[in-house]
Amino acid sequence: MAKFELKLPKMGESVAEATITSWLKQVGETIELDEAVVEIATDKVDSEVPSEVEGTLVEILFEKDTIVAVGQTIAIIETNTSEEISNQSNQEKEEEVVVVEQIAQVQKTIESAVDIKNSPITKTSDSGKFLSPLVRKIAETEGVSMKELDSLSGSGKDGRVTKNDILSYIEDRKNLQPAKVIKTETIPLETTDFVKSAPTSVNGEDEIIEMTRMGKLVSKHMVASVQTSAHVQSFIEIDVTNIVKWRAKVKDAYFTREGEKLTFTPILMHAVASTIKKFPMINIAVQGDTIIKKKNINLGMAAALPDGNLIVPVIKNADQLNLVGMTRQVNDLAIRARNNQLKPDEIQDGTYTVTNVGSFGSVMGTPIINQPQVAILALGAIRKVPAVIETSEGDFIGIRQKMFVSHSYDHRVVNGALGGMFIKTLKETLEAWDINQEF
Repeated sequence: MAKFELKLPKMGESVAEATITSWLKQVGETIELDEAVVEIATDKVDSEVPSEVEGTLVEILFEKDTIVAVGQTIAIIETNTSEEISNQSNQEKEEEVVVVEQIAQVQKTIESAVDIKNSPITKTSDSGKFLSPLVRKIAETEGVSMKELDSLSGSGKDGRVTKNDILSYIEDRKNLQPAKVIKTETIPLETTDFVKSAPTSVNGEDEIIEMTRMGKLVSKHMVASVQTSAHVQSFIEIDVTNIVKWRAKVKDAYFTREGEKLTFTPILMHAVASTIKKFPMINIAVQGDTIIKKKNINLGMAAALPDGNLIVPVIKNADQLNLVGMTRQVNDLAIRARNNQLKPDEIQDGTYTVTNVGSFGSVMGTPIINQPQVAILALGAIRKVPAVIETSEGDFIGIRQKMFVSHSYDHRVVNGALGGMFIKTLKETLEAWDINQEF
């Protein structure tokens, strides 16, 4: 018998840790190759960790709701061979280096965010306790005050508050929270310590609802983006009549041949990818006082989740796909996003984002930039409108299919000329659509 260490896998360059949300296997149970053992959640997506070997689960090293670093061993599986252990040992040094680099980068990011927001959670408490970046991050996410942190008896060296200390405190605090629906009454002082943003009294019909974990993270991400980038917008109206007619003509044949629907989204995304290729300085990121010009065009596609939150799966190397390939990617990612089946790598490394506000009936929108990108495009609803049509015999009024496109970009590095020319070129590409082309 040999023992295999199941480690938390690498989940993209910017992900250094994850929270264990549920163990799908218990000690003593048999595990098949590639069978899911545990569910985890990052600040981007929920996913499962499969087993790399067959065997029996003999030890679980972290309980539910524990935050674990990438590369840490989370469980022990007893196998019949030692081949996996040998392979694991050969890669151990490399994995440790990656984990250390990732954690260092995350710590640096956290410290920068705290400085930007003037957060009350500081490195050192009033009584002189040192608070690690990870402990401060957990405290900010869970709404633990500096006063509460100072009152904790840490189990670390010199009384330092550890990750397990604060997680234990948060768990105990949750058990003391009152019911979500609160009748009209005065809430005792000791109870308000455990209810975030709770008034001293509320109407009997009001309901206090705790934000979800993802909701908290999205909220912080949006606020940080507004504080980081100088948002400006350019708007343009695009005549998509030829595209509407072409799709109506070919969609049934497309479904028969490809086995899936042809919607407007992949058509528009395909045009956006080709336009980005013409304007590479839209496909950049800002790091301090330097600009990183991205080699690959990785197109983010904002998608709504069943709980109302948004997630942004990424189409890698989008400019290299034809329309059929783009349609397959869009449909696949949209379906798996709705079913919460996206993998961590599929929401990483985006370089430009597109959001379809028209799917909710909006004519236009002014979206917030998805950091560290510098621009985001909002597609409005396609509408039938009266329009002036120019011909060789004069102008006349006709019914056309049109949509507004709004371009939000970071004015620190993208000026109005570049931001405006980008959507002007996109307009020209879409309006020149050949209604007789093959798919």
